[in-house]
Amino acid sequence: MSGKGGSDPSNYNFVAADRQWTNLIVFEAEAAKKWANKWGFLVTQRDQIEAEQEKLRTKCRLLTPEHLKVRPASPISKYIKVEPSPAIPETTQGFIGWRSAIPGLELERYGGPKRGKWSFVRQMNWPEDSFD
Repeated sequence: MSGKGGSDPSNYNFVAADRQWTNLIVFEAEAAKKWANKWGFLVTQRDQIEAEQEKLRTKCRLLTPEHLKVRPASPISKYIKVEPSPAIPETTQGFIGWRSAIPGLELERYGGPKRGKWSFVRQMNWPEDSFD
């Protein structure tokens, strides 16, 4: 292992590591100086485009009439009332449907599933056993 860290500190070359670090700093400083000449146009064009867009936004803005403005939302507590839960059952078997057993907390708010009053087979006066 020459010059690269490792598990044996006696083989580590501190002078070479310092020289590499110094060169890295010098190269970064030179690149920072040259960056504006090579890539600075990207920053100036971006700033110009953003300024032009902001001018267009303020220039083209229309005022919304009062009758078309969105009203602020009313609090949900005005429409939905949450009642306190009943006592928690002591057994896991009691958890099955424990809230829906209470009349105000049932799951089927609009009744159970309904069957249609007519079927296509009966409407066409076909025999019931003609279909599976």
